Amino acid sequence: MDTMIELPAMRRSAELAPNSVDTDARTVEVIWSAGARVRRSTLFGEPYDEELSLDPAHVRLDRLNAGAPFLKVHEIDTLDAVIGSVVPGSARVENGRGIAQLRISERADVEPIWRDIQAGHIRAVSIGYQVHRFEVSKPEAARELWRAVDWTPFEVSAVPVGADPAAGFRAQSSLHDCVLHRRDVSPTQTGAIPMTDKPNAPAAEAKDQPSDSVATEDTTMTEPKAPATDPKNAAVETRAQPKQQATPALDTEVVATRAREAERDRVSTIYDLASRLNLERSFAEDLVKRGTDIGEARRLILDQVAAKSEEIRTFSQVSIPLGGRDEAITRRDAVANALLHRYSPTLFQLEDAARQYRGMTLLELARESLGNAGVNTRGLSRDEVATRALHSTSDFPEILSAVTNKTLRQAYEAYPRTFMLFCRQVLATDFKAMHRVQLGEAPQLLEVGESGEFKRGTLGESKESYKVKTYGRVVAITRQTLINDDLDAFTRIPAMYGNSIAQLESDVVWGIITANPAMADGNALFHANHKNLAGTGTALAVDAVGAARAAMAKQTGLDKKTVLNVRPAFLIVPASLELKAEQLVAQNLVPAATSSVVPQSIRTLAPISEPRLDAASETAWYLAASPNQIDTIEYAYLEGQQGAYIETRNGFDVDGVEIKCRLDFGAKAIDWRGLYKNPGA
Repeated sequence: MDTMIELPAMRRSAELAPNSVDTDARTVEVIWSAGARVRRSTLFGEPYDEELSLDPAHVRLDRLNAGAPFLKVHEIDTLDAVIGSVVPGSARVENGRGIAQLRISERADVEPIWRDIQAGHIRAVSIGYQVHRFEVSKPEAARELWRAVDWTPFEVSAVPVGADPAAGFRAQSSLHDCVLHRRDVSPTQTGAIPMTDKPNAPAAEAKDQPSDSVATEDTTMTEPKAPATDPKNAAVETRAQPKQQATPALDTEVVATRAREAERDRVSTIYDLASRLNLERSFAEDLVKRGTDIGEARRLILDQVAAKSEEIRTFSQVSIPLGGRDEAITRRDAVANALLHRYSPTLFQLEDAARQYRGMTLLELARESLGNAGVNTRGLSRDEVATRALHSTSDFPEILSAVTNKTLRQAYEAYPRTFMLFCRQVLATDFKAMHRVQLGEAPQLLEVGESGEFKRGTLGESKESYKVKTYGRVVAITRQTLINDDLDAFTRIPAMYGNSIAQLESDVVWGIITANPAMADGNALFHANHKNLAGTGTALAVDAVGAARAAMAKQTGLDKKTVLNVRPAFLIVPASLELKAEQLVAQNLVPAATSSVVPQSIRTLAPISEPRLDAASETAWYLAASPNQIDTIEYAYLEGQQGAYIETRNGFDVDGVEIKCRLDFGAKAIDWRGLYKNPGA
């Protein structure tokens, strides 16, 4: 009796033959089937045995010999899953075994797989196949035998463990028709395995399908092949099915597989919840060992989280809730504040938390930190206390680091850096040369006639470059400093460093003004060719400033045609001309004569007095435009290291603490048209 059913593509494990590897041709031989009998089951019937006939007349090798794909774990959705192909014409059946030769792809991402195949690490493969015709028989006292007598292998896949049902590919291919031919089966027995013509009906699945698929497979099957029965005895099966079907037999392998998956899900869920909620792993392990189900485990985990949120940490001096600020950090900040207040009461106000540490010496604070870290300091000498405080796990080195950082930063920011008003700050991502393009003016717009074309224009450019340099120094503070209670070593030395760093920045920037370096065009920053240098020196006065202002307004673009109308915003003078500059731009100064009246446009200039200019000339004065209008001088810090940076560590060459101060800084004049110089008189 023949019945037409619909089946999905199936999977079966096979085996590579690593000793057949040809490294030059990148080929390897594979035994893609030995026709072993395997056990399958459906959700709606009794288990049955499946056997693939390896009679050459029963196997369609057309698709393999046409260069069928060699895949990764039956992946059929992406091109990257193809890691090779069957060598055309190499697929054959010999001595009851299916054999083929595979050629591995030369793609870079396939190379690790090819090396593992050569080394024998990857041995398991699985084939995908379609069955077009089964012959069904039922030997006495045995399961039904479904023997595939017309089937097509269509792909070969590399798999991690071919015998593992959970290692297969979850997606199914489309259904195909299969003829089910039953032998020696009476009409009353046809209800054992109901069939249907409806699409998506449950059917035999592949070996590598997971346990939630319609069919499963038992690879431990060792029964001998049953002899084929005489086709003359075949009966014709009707499509009508009995209303009452036999009770499905319980498949112990399916039950065991599902139980294993449920247990894995329970264990992984418990560990995942405990980890995300920062619970101890031992708590999760206890739930797993006790066999607590997921619902009960969730309840116990929530109870544990609630209990921890109400927990109180108790220390020798203070108790705070778990969710509050860490007591060690609070104490560290308080001690640092007490030391900073002792250094400068006007700059650092004493906080309430720091009052308990007021008046304590450095050595007393070191002993206190050791005690908080659990170190017994009773009986230790002053030298031993100082040594252990600087080299132990106590927070004393961090307290000293906080003090040095704050004093350095305070002194650094307090130093007057006058160049910041007319210069632009940027950040450098590395120490490579930074190239700054000096853009020219946009080309003039031209009239476009009716049906006319827009004419193209170009932007001129000139390139300036500079890079960030590193400046630094290291100073050591020894244990003698603690013993002698020399707080200045942790406060005044970093403060002097902060002041020195700020001075260094000013030296670099103002050095550009006084050194008058060459620009990318080969001319000096202030040069007659740049039209930003007065031909003859003139004393600082209204007329001279007016002439300088006019020269800046007449500056042209790189095309030497377009007038930029640059407006000065700053009047820069040496310290010797500071008073005269202030008088010139004073807003409330009424001159005695009308001829001495200073125009409002000049009074809007902001005066900048810089004593570094006196060393070069006490008479020269300058005008500078706002960096928002045009580039002047640009200065850069290394990204993430803006300004002064200080580090401390336990000394290696000295018995104490080393303080390293570092500055990553660079500056360059980007454009001359925003600056003007008059040598003065």
